[in-house]
Amino acid sequence: MLNRWLFKQVDNSALVVFRAFFGLLIAIEAFGAIFTGWVRRTLMEPEFTFNFIGFEFLQPLPGNGMIWYYAIMGIFGVFVMVGYKYRLSMIMYGIMWSGVYLMQKSSYNNHYYLLMLLCFIMCFLPANRWFSIDAKLKPSLSKISMPRWVWVVIVLQLWIVYTYASIAKFYPDWLDGSFPALLMSSKRDYWLVGEFLQQGWIRYAIAYFGLLFDLLIIPLLLWKRTRVPIFLAAIFFHLFNSFIFHIGIFPYMSLAFCIFFFSPEKVNSFFLRNKKKFYDAGEIVIPSYRNILIAAMSVWFIIQVCLPLRHWFFKDDVLWTEEGHRLSWRMMLRGKSGRVNFKVVEKGTTDTILVDKKDYLSRKQLRAIASKPDMIWQFAQRLEEKYAREGKEVEVYADGVISVNGGPYKPLIDPKVDLAAEKWQHFKHHDWILPSDSD
Repeated sequence: MLNRWLFKQVDNSALVVFRAFFGLLIAIEAFGAIFTGWVRRTLMEPEFTFNFIGFEFLQPLPGNGMIWYYAIMGIFGVFVMVGYKYRLSMIMYGIMWSGVYLMQKSSYNNHYYLLMLLCFIMCFLPANRWFSIDAKLKPSLSKISMPRWVWVVIVLQLWIVYTYASIAKFYPDWLDGSFPALLMSSKRDYWLVGEFLQQGWIRYAIAYFGLLFDLLIIPLLLWKRTRVPIFLAAIFFHLFNSFIFHIGIFPYMSLAFCIFFFSPEKVNSFFLRNKKKFYDAGEIVIPSYRNILIAAMSVWFIIQVCLPLRHWFFKDDVLWTEEGHRLSWRMMLRGKSGRVNFKVVEKGTTDTILVDKKDYLSRKQLRAIASKPDMIWQFAQRLEEKYAREGKEVEVYADGVISVNGGPYKPLIDPKVDLAAEKWQHFKHHDWILPSDSD
């Protein structure tokens, strides 16, 4: 029964149109990073990048190498858009994007993580069988249908992202509107709407519209009666986020996903008018590799469901420790500010060196490191390596305080612990992160 449902052939219009939009957006992401100076500020100017721990072997290319790197990514994005050498182009963009994503986290964004997942998923989807150069060059490739499992993978991945984004908002500072108010206070001088966003009711509108939108958008898009109203709400929601928060391609990619919920007739009438027919024969084509495919999908979604839950197994609050925050769809949930100072003590002496972070870190890195324990640990490791190259054995201590959502400043790092001697544990709490209820 499951095989018959997953492998029933359905119209592929939504997939091929989404591929074109997706290719356009990832090309804009790559070229935009060059022309806005993001590549230079994030990957070229810093002395070093804060890799995802365990991926230190991924380093920016020297000179202007990263500009060429992003330019090549952009070209692959264009190839995806037009469906030329689609599979190769998608694989190459996915590899290159994953590399640069894991290379730095000073500009961490959940949307970057989603893009990495989507690139991986799109590598396996038959998105070039219509409306593509590949299909023009090789007519035998042309097809107006796809197996239903393709639609299931896209929709289920979206449901996981939106649902976890909603669940994460069920905490006091979001529900009482205090964090949305803090978020809007930074937009006070924003063009035309800054003062409007400071009105008292706005914080609650943002808090509960955002929470309910994330929770309900997928079910309401699946229901025909509510599809158009929730799509209009999605247009407002994502354009608001784009206008106010400047979060790149994500709002437009989210709108492009809505194509999967509309009928093939509507998709064709808007985007594929030359595709006069839509597929409705409903054949069932069960491939020989069906068991491998179902097993792979099962493993993938078990990981996607479980990974965002891991912070519940860490001691203390993820809003404070950051342990389990990344890869968990905890989007725009908290504001943190802080200060951290480092000192280096040569072993066997009392000689103490107070570290001037500006000698090592870019402005973007300086803003990020103060409230991120893993980056504090990485910087301590970096200092230890620097002095080791000079033939000195040192201990590295950090003393930092942070404020969460405008609350009082509290100590974050145990100043008595030599961070250079500590090992990083991906799935274990670090006791040198002080409790959130400490004074």
